[in-house]
Amino acid sequence: MQLSSKDSRVSTPQRKQLPEAIAVLHRRKSVRNFTGEPVSIFDVDVLLRAGMAAPSAVNCQPWEFVTVTERAVLDRLADGLPYAKMLFKAGAAIVVCGVPAQAHLQLKEYAVIDASLAAENILIAAEALGLGAVWTAAYPYDDRMALVRSTLGIPREAIPLCVIPIGRPTGEDQPKEKFKSEKIHRERW
Repeated sequence: MQLSSKDSRVSTPQRKQLPEAIAVLHRRKSVRNFTGEPVSIFDVDVLLRAGMAAPSAVNCQPWEFVTVTERAVLDRLADGLPYAKMLFKAGAAIVVCGVPAQAHLQLKEYAVIDASLAAENILIAAEALGLGAVWTAAYPYDDRMALVRSTLGIPREAIPLCVIPIGRPTGEDQPKEKFKSEKIHRERW
């Protein structure tokens, strides 16, 4: 389905015709309320494969991932991270790290950008699987990065970008309408 450049909103009937991938993007939400059920290793693997399918500058793929399913470790992260208390009920977490030495021109900025794209893919894939997930920042906060590094044995040369709690959603969290036509500039600012 093609929209003309004059269209500023997708109507409800048009939304019903959108491909499923677009529908998943529109449904994606930050989920902070989990049932406490475990997340299968299969689902975690699907999410990791989605993350690694992200684009990266010159296809360098400067990312590494740490998966966490052990309750004690999830709780330790929840205790230490101020905005990740939902880890207490999450069934798993994926920590996305950027590795500047692996990035295009070995630049920190490329590692952070590319790892952010991988994290977004994980968030979208979680929605597609019927799971809930939310980005909780470690980077650029020195205290949060130190806690994640020490808890998970992440080397100093890797940047723990974010901790993504993953779990079965309770249904409390709903998508928000974020489309704002005033943010769009056609042809010129």
